[in-house]
Amino acid sequence: MMCDHDVVDFLKKAERIGVDVWIDGGWGVDALVGQQTRPHNDIDIFIQKNDIAKFTEMLKSNGYRETKMEYTTLDHTAWRDDHDRTIDLHLFEFEGAGALRFENEIYPSDIFNGKGQIGGIAVHCLTAEAQLLYHQGYEQKEKDRHDVQLLCDTFGLKIETKKQIHSPFDNENQT
Repeated sequence: MMCDHDVVDFLKKAERIGVDVWIDGGWGVDALVGQQTRPHNDIDIFIQKNDIAKFTEMLKSNGYRETKMEYTTLDHTAWRDDHDRTIDLHLFEFEGAGALRFENEIYPSDIFNGKGQIGGIAVHCLTAEAQLLYHQGYEQKEKDRHDVQLLCDTFGLKIETKKQIHSPFDNENQT
């Protein structure tokens, strides 16, 4: 389990080594609403690919080991320590003005414009709209349904399908 003081401690370590972190998933939703609303098994984070060496060194020096999961890719790994705290790590690259690349897909970089709070500290996270979008397209567990409902209730959002949400990059390759 990752409680708020675990998250704060982890984020401070990342800050000390100069790595910017953006939070998504359940902790990202709780950050947006400013309080922990449910237990969390892990923390989902994004960091820039060019920070991977110093970041994984920090993880290893704090007792984390890479753990193979069914979703593991070159840009998406999991790290677990002996206390069963898990870091779900996503690697991305900024791609010019206003864009980022994650797992060979291009996204608008403003998905990282979310601001939140965990354990009394300000954090960067995905926006509520991005969180809602990325909580779709898979079989949801109870915790996911909780997060979606919380996002909708708190931010006045409604669930839309991915087809209804358009990136500013949708028309780039059309002539």
